[in-house]
Amino acid sequence: MEHENIVIRRGTRSRLPIIVAVHSTALGQAIGGCRLAHYPHWRDGLTDALRLSAAMSDKAALAGLPNGGGKTVVALPPGRTLDQAERRDVLYDVGDVIASLDGGYATGPDVGTGPDDMVTIAERTPYAFCRPVSAGGSGDSSVHTAAGVLAAPRAVCAERFGSPDLGGRSFAVLGLGRVGTHVLRLLAQEKATLVAADIDESRRADAGDATWVTPQECLTADVDVLVPSALGGLFTPATVPHLRCAAIAGPANNQLDEPATAALLHDRGILWAPDFVVSAGGIIHATAVELHHETSEQAGARVEAIAGTLTEILRTTGSTPLAAARAKARRRMMGE
Repeated sequence: MEHENIVIRRGTRSRLPIIVAVHSTALGQAIGGCRLAHYPHWRDGLTDALRLSAAMSDKAALAGLPNGGGKTVVALPPGRTLDQAERRDVLYDVGDVIASLDGGYATGPDVGTGPDDMVTIAERTPYAFCRPVSAGGSGDSSVHTAAGVLAAPRAVCAERFGSPDLGGRSFAVLGLGRVGTHVLRLLAQEKATLVAADIDESRRADAGDATWVTPQECLTADVDVLVPSALGGLFTPATVPHLRCAAIAGPANNQLDEPATAALLHDRGILWAPDFVVSAGGIIHATAVELHHETSEQAGARVEAIAGTLTEILRTTGSTPLAAARAKARRRMMGE
């Protein structure tokens, strides 16, 4: 087992499965988001936590943070909804589990949670970040995640097309949640040609002047860069043959169904920027400010450094970007 610690506990208040996976503390305290999502079975939530926490170790190492990777998953049964009191109970249960780890792990927002939820968790443990500014935190991390995402296409375009200029390039943004919407607006400011989609038709109002298409049309759009910004698992042996983009750079976690799919993208000549590098901006900024007490300017410089890190990875010869990124992360975790 490559994880250092896995805690699975039924919440004393909510009676829901609370899962905290700590992958590594080799570089310091483990960090990772708190995901509140529906799963067919709680074991599917465990699988998610294990994969996401391992990716977080790579993300933290490549971002130069003195942290390891972890993840919290609250596995909701299909169809289960939470009222305000039930949500508070769940978050208190999460806080209690994190408190039991004695500072070995700190959590932030993820799918299904936000900055206000971190305030609730912080009532049970101090190890919660990305709290609102009004609560002494660094605020919504999605803006900083989007800034990091924009740095990634610059590196990808420089490598694939010879220039980091995004103006006139075409992008398909799949998923218009908090991060995806920010990314779309930043790309619009760069005068890029845009296609957008989301499974929630109401998000069409956030698409601006982008051409609105179905998620499937967005995934297979004939564009320079595909920007996956929703949930993971998009790229599989079944979907990769239908892609028509030249490159992929987006913040969605776990974009590949299996590591071997990275080779399929490589064989098709599609330049894939590893998601755990692209999506690091939010957690870089939040942990730098809240956990390591850096200034916002210092944290911002760390976010901008994503482009340089990604350029080094993409220029590694003899391997896929995934293999190059993981090798670089492992070297740092081993102190090399």
